Amino acid sequence: MRERLCLTLPSNLLARLNDLADRRKLSRSAVAEAAIASFLSPDALDTREAAFTRRLDRLSRQTARLERDMRLTADTLALFIRHWLTVTPQLPPEENAAAQTRGLKRFDGFVQTLGMRLQQGNSFLSEIPDDITPSMEESDG
Repeated sequence: MRERLCLTLPSNLLARLNDLADRRKLSRSAVAEAAIASFLSPDALDTREAAFTRRLDRLSRQTARLERDMRLTADTLALFIRHWLTVTPQLPPEENAAAQTRGLKRFDGFVQTLGMRLQQGNSFLSEIPDDITPSMEESDG
């Protein structure tokens, strides 16, 4: 048995209902009935919640990887800077120009090597095992 229901809708929602009914070649009642049934269905709610949970879990894993990679990158840069400052003597002022020229050449070589590595899809971070993170966290304390 079917019963009649009269309701009022905002004009923009009614326009969307009409548009969907026209595109699907259905009556407005059929579209409204399907929407209400979907809204009231506990399965639909569970399905939506499960989808949100999966998506949030995936985002959490991605965020954890990004945090790990950023921490590793920062630690690598800090170690390099410490090492460089430790082993590189300060130059006398008269050698600065020659050192800058050599440094620019070496930097160009670095950029070319980095570019080739990136074109090949190689990443330094991918060479580091995922299980290195716990040992890094232990050294933070």
